[in-house]
Amino acid sequence: MTLTDLLGSTLPLIQAPMAGVQNSALALAVCRAGGLGSLPCAMLGAEALEAELQTLQREAAGPWNLNFFAHQTPPADAQREQQWRSALAPYYAELGLDIEAIKPGAGRRPFDADTLELISAYRPPVVSFHFGLPEAAMIERIKGWGGKVLSSATTVAEGRWLQAHGADAVIAQGLEAGGHRGHFLSTDLSLQMGTFALLPQLVRALDIPVIAAGGIADADGVRAAMQLGAAGVQIGTAYLLCPEATTSALHRAALQSEASGHTALTNLFSGGAARGIVNRVMRELGPLSALPPPFPLAGTAITPLRGAAEQLGSSDFSPLWAGQNVSGCEEIGAEQLTRKLASACSGR
Repeated sequence: MTLTDLLGSTLPLIQAPMAGVQNSALALAVCRAGGLGSLPCAMLGAEALEAELQTLQREAAGPWNLNFFAHQTPPADAQREQQWRSALAPYYAELGLDIEAIKPGAGRRPFDADTLELISAYRPPVVSFHFGLPEAAMIERIKGWGGKVLSSATTVAEGRWLQAHGADAVIAQGLEAGGHRGHFLSTDLSLQMGTFALLPQLVRALDIPVIAAGGIADADGVRAAMQLGAAGVQIGTAYLLCPEATTSALHRAALQSEASGHTALTNLFSGGAARGIVNRVMRELGPLSALPPPFPLAGTAITPLRGAAEQLGSSDFSPLWAGQNVSGCEEIGAEQLTRKLASACSGR
């Protein structure tokens, strides 16, 4: 079965869900071009999620994808939290902020029964996950309304696990990809491979479609992934300058500057490893550090610094998520960009 047969889309192209830089507008534009538009849901409350679901159900010209995190939130560790706050204290003083005013919270919600109940009324055609999969009963319920289930793998072992636990297709997320690593069997980053090393190994190991993701920015990259056996391609970074994206002015400026040539994996913004453009806080504290509490608990303390600095026109404390290849970023509509990328998919 081809990926387009599985998903019901015209093109084997998926717009990567990118929390913080998009809403349904980007997903809808990609759907209009025949790709699979995606909505990141891990940072949406119930009201916001339902509003977006109503928009997608009403306006989408084809299938669409909801993306959730399947992580387990770790228990709070007062000692680790205090260590993190102490590391950030000089920055709080510099910006005139009260470090004692930090509000508790994880920032990102794992998929749960309440969320499943909410989305079930809308019967999303595709539901994708990061950090593994939720429990089997939830997967069965999604499949019960005809929904297809995708999830990210950063190793062959993860791909095999996802296939065994009900995934309909696996996203091969290479080391080059922007944003959070989808790893879930191990947090050892030395296990993760580049996209074009991981992809053919997953294709050989699995009986379900494999979707390439990471470092693919143009039609040539799409074509190369297809030649290595990818059933389709998921692309995120290239969409960051599209007018439908909600990418901030500071983030857009960074993407168009020389700084975009230097990205790194960092755990400073959430506690989990994610790739972004190197900025001041990454240079001074990390980028990978033993100081932050584990994902997703680190974000609570650093977020106020981001807000204060951005008001001053600085991205020193902002997560400037981007993959290693920003060459495909263009200030053109997402529908037009999707069609450009699809020029490599003729006949697929």
